[in-house]
Amino acid sequence: MNVDFASLTLLVDIIDAGNLSKAASKLKMTRANVSYHLRQLEKALGAELIRRTSRRMEPTELGWRLCEHGRAIRNEMASAHETVTNLGQGLQGRVGISVPSGYGHIVMTPWLIEFKQKYPGVVLDVVFENRIDNLRDDVDIAIRVLPQPPETMVAKDMGTVRYLACASKAFAQQHGMPTELSQLRTQPVITANVVGRQLSLRAYRGEERQEVMLTPTLISDHYPFLKEVILGGLGIGLMPDYMVADVIASGDVVTSLDDHRLSIFGTNMYLLYLPSRHRTRAIKTCIDFLVEKANAHEAQPR
Repeated sequence: MNVDFASLTLLVDIIDAGNLSKAASKLKMTRANVSYHLRQLEKALGAELIRRTSRRMEPTELGWRLCEHGRAIRNEMASAHETVTNLGQGLQGRVGISVPSGYGHIVMTPWLIEFKQKYPGVVLDVVFENRIDNLRDDVDIAIRVLPQPPETMVAKDMGTVRYLACASKAFAQQHGMPTELSQLRTQPVITANVVGRQLSLRAYRGEERQEVMLTPTLISDHYPFLKEVILGGLGIGLMPDYMVADVIASGDVVTSLDDHRLSIFGTNMYLLYLPSRHRTRAIKTCIDFLVEKANAHEAQPR
């Protein structure tokens, strides 16, 4: 029995979506219609492609194999279409990028400006957010701080992130700065959004590992705001070094626990993308460009 291209791509969309309802929404079809076409494909092949339970859908071995063939064919078709469309033109296309609010603003903005100047035909759609989840349809590349990258994604290392315990000079003079990690429990702590009410702060000093649970007094996912709050003398901030490097250099902000390596969300920055999604020449070029910039940034002394 021959399997047509439309049936293969439908199977890919169902498996990638994880359930029929999400697949139907993406394909702008009814759930019943998607289910009907899946049943017809299974009937034609005489084999089950997806095991259905009350809570989840899981591809069979045959379903996975057909899905991989479908992805490969769809990506080749997309590449062929791109080649024909952009023949004789400069680099064209759209790249959706999700970047952390602080790192994206402070570190990546000059890179993205340079990329746009170099490739004016590429449309950059940049979203500033810190959420850690699967890449949405409109996001091709995500930059995230993580302890380990998700197994379902391709991850490019963009270097380490160093967190600092810091406060305004006025706050330090009035309240003092902690010399031991445990002293942060009695200080007003300012940091990024945490899951739940408490923050698990890990610290490494040589071979020693410590962990304390803190209850921040002020949280936000907008790092420029947190920086201003720290400068306002409201507490001790747990911040990435790139966000406060300038005010530390000016003397407006001081640091403590400098002999500790602090970790909140992880200590590595990663560029992430889905292996199953087609990467246009514009996306591939942007990935290579950003990784090269990150490597050069990492090599600079801090």
